[in-house]
Amino acid sequence: MTVALTDSVSTLPGVGPKRVDALAALGITDIASLLTYYPFRYNDMRVKNLNEIQDQEQVTLKGVVAAPPTIARFGRKKTRLNFRLLIDHDVVPVTFFNQPWLQKQITVEEPIMVYGRFDANRKQLNGMKILASGNADPMASVYPSNSGIRQKTIQQLVQAAWDQYHDEITDLIPAPIATHYRLLDRQQMIHDMHFPETLAAAQAARRSAKFEEFFLFQMQLQQLKHQDKTQSGVPIAYDNEQVTALTQSLPYELTGAQKRVVNEICADMKRPFHMNRLLQGDVGSGKTVVAAIVMYAAITAGFQAALMAPTEILAEQHANNLQALFEGFPVNIVILTGSTKPAVRKEILPRIESGELNLIIGTHALIQDTVQYHKLGLVVIDEQHRFGVGQRQALREKGDNPDVLAMTATPIPRTLAITSYGEMDISVIDELPAGRKPVSTYWIKSTQIDSAIQFVTGQLQAGHQAYVVTPLIEESEAVDMKNAEAIYERFSQYFAPKYQVGLLHGRMKNEEKESVMAAFKNQEFQVLVATTVIEVGVDVKNATVMFIYDADHFGLSQLHQLRGRVGRSDQQSYCILIADPKNKNGVQRMQVMTQTNDGFVLSQKDLELRGAGDVLGKKQSGVPDFKVGDPVADLTMLSVAQQEAKQLSDQKDWAQQPENNALADYMKQKERTTYLFD
Repeated sequence: MTVALTDSVSTLPGVGPKRVDALAALGITDIASLLTYYPFRYNDMRVKNLNEIQDQEQVTLKGVVAAPPTIARFGRKKTRLNFRLLIDHDVVPVTFFNQPWLQKQITVEEPIMVYGRFDANRKQLNGMKILASGNADPMASVYPSNSGIRQKTIQQLVQAAWDQYHDEITDLIPAPIATHYRLLDRQQMIHDMHFPETLAAAQAARRSAKFEEFFLFQMQLQQLKHQDKTQSGVPIAYDNEQVTALTQSLPYELTGAQKRVVNEICADMKRPFHMNRLLQGDVGSGKTVVAAIVMYAAITAGFQAALMAPTEILAEQHANNLQALFEGFPVNIVILTGSTKPAVRKEILPRIESGELNLIIGTHALIQDTVQYHKLGLVVIDEQHRFGVGQRQALREKGDNPDVLAMTATPIPRTLAITSYGEMDISVIDELPAGRKPVSTYWIKSTQIDSAIQFVTGQLQAGHQAYVVTPLIEESEAVDMKNAEAIYERFSQYFAPKYQVGLLHGRMKNEEKESVMAAFKNQEFQVLVATTVIEVGVDVKNATVMFIYDADHFGLSQLHQLRGRVGRSDQQSYCILIADPKNKNGVQRMQVMTQTNDGFVLSQKDLELRGAGDVLGKKQSGVPDFKVGDPVADLTMLSVAQQEAKQLSDQKDWAQQPENNALADYMKQKERTTYLFD
């Protein structure tokens, strides 16, 4: 009978329908996924001498039973089994709690091996299990398990799968790469991940397993990238003179980083391949003007450009800013959102379809079936992580495979850029425009709020405005955090009648939100109490103070985004964090916020403290749950794996080379069965 690693786990003895379901819940469906279901730690079962054991270490002791075991009963159904173990000339008391049945396995003057936790101060062992003498694995694997399947069952199934299928395991990593990085062959690696003789063997296997995992993932990303590069795109032959005229008309000079990024994007647009590029830049680094220049480049080549923003407020802001920027240039702008009135839609849709309107700005309304484009050449997606994969894909499909430029103001550390966006080319604006002053950030305790409010009053007296941010809209018994409505009441009373206070939160209708933001921008009120609705993109140059309640309840990246709402002019701006953190992690985050304005430094720190899912959001992050590799701790290895995958993928005939047969088969199988992103 032929066997293959793709065989279902149901082929193993003792695996019926119930067990199949329990294994599936752990992500184990076939033999391959069982053999790569690796232990997360090992119990060192080797017998140790008493003088080499650390306090509270889990160890195996071997000796002779020196006295008959005794059982003491206490409490309801609770027992304590005691006996003494003679090891050379030392007597070690051993205790087992609530395992009275072990008494039968303990015989005076007979040798015995016991595994447990050693108390070095009292020189006694808190027993966990009695081992069959001579049969104990030197390193016992411990696997993630669930209520449906026991640890011991997983160990037995892995052993059965290994015994029956190990000859089917072939190397996936090409031999030159494996040799160069001194990786174990795959059969040895899988064996030593499950059944290592020593801790050193387990560590060597784990190193090889990490590299394999990173390399295979990067190969998938490179395949996606190559699909984009081979997909016929539309070469956008823009008019260089017209684009230069636009940049020279700007009231300021572009930074070196902006110029570099414009050149990267324009060079990509000229190519006959589909562009899929991520533009990354910190808050206030000038991404919008870069987007404006490249959209104008597409327009000079006779194409339409579309800019999709996550909120109507942001879409309106883009439309207003771009209207001013393109004054005197042949750009016909239209805004299309969910709240565009039917009569207005009816009037503008034919003008989009005819090509008369060549810059279309909006929200997800841009991808509705009724919107037909004349010649869509470039799609710009602002704050792209706020859109689902389906929405981004729908906009791409609106034209004849238009070029895509995704923008994000969430500075993504290199770790996440390599994992989340490995299939995209990345342009980074790593320089702030001249004249921008860094926002001064202070952390205070809640007992110091009154003096902070006096500071805000001073800023209002100087003619500036202030944001006050809180995590909750209304009172909650579950969480002791300040809420927007209570703070709004408090600030309204405090500042009346001299200064006006507004309220903005996510439960308001879009029209209400826009009305409040417009009023704040027009200085109809001086203080805006808000939830994190104001986190992205909103631009009020006169606001110089950001006051954040319960700041330790936000991640660093989110705090940085909020802080970016101030400091948008040449005025000195301030961010005041109010927090009483209850743990070391919270204290660390507050300290880091006061020490740096660099979003990349902060997001890397956020990644270390909170994990990838929390930095970008679980669904948006796209960061896979690696089984053994840690993209933060193992960044160097991840980078090396990416370089090797790229080098191999760049060889057009790599899949036809005999030494890559197993890898090519694996890639084909992955293509058929999985999606990298949701």
